[in-house]
Amino acid sequence: MKKIFSAKYSAGAFNAAMLLLRLGVGIMMMEHGYQKLVHFGEYQQKFMNFLGLGSTFSLALVVFAEFFCSLFLILGLFTRLAAIPLIVVCCVIIFKVNHGQFFGDAETAVIYLSAYLALLLVGPGRVSVDSMIGK
Repeated sequence: MKKIFSAKYSAGAFNAAMLLLRLGVGIMMMEHGYQKLVHFGEYQQKFMNFLGLGSTFSLALVVFAEFFCSLFLILGLFTRLAAIPLIVVCCVIIFKVNHGQFFGDAETAVIYLSAYLALLLVGPGRVSVDSMIGK
């Protein structure tokens, strides 16, 4: 019973938690990116023109972040670097699309943002390609 309320954790538990976090948010976000990738032409016409970059380029950046950066997270490859575009996408969704309304439609983006910020701060854990190549 004491162990349940303990604030101590083992390195193995930390690494397992980081793996679960990477896999969970990576797979879920990759699905969003995959839909945009396979239906690129359909999304292209109605996608937001962010910062005057054009809707096609904005969509390409989002697909890169949501699909390819999520793939990097799943693998644990360049994890901290891959988290940055995903953080940017989540911030755009929260502040530009949903006008800073954290509750309601932006709740999912806020949850993803929290996970990506945690990965940016603590890294991928030992069960990752980054750890295997010594980064």
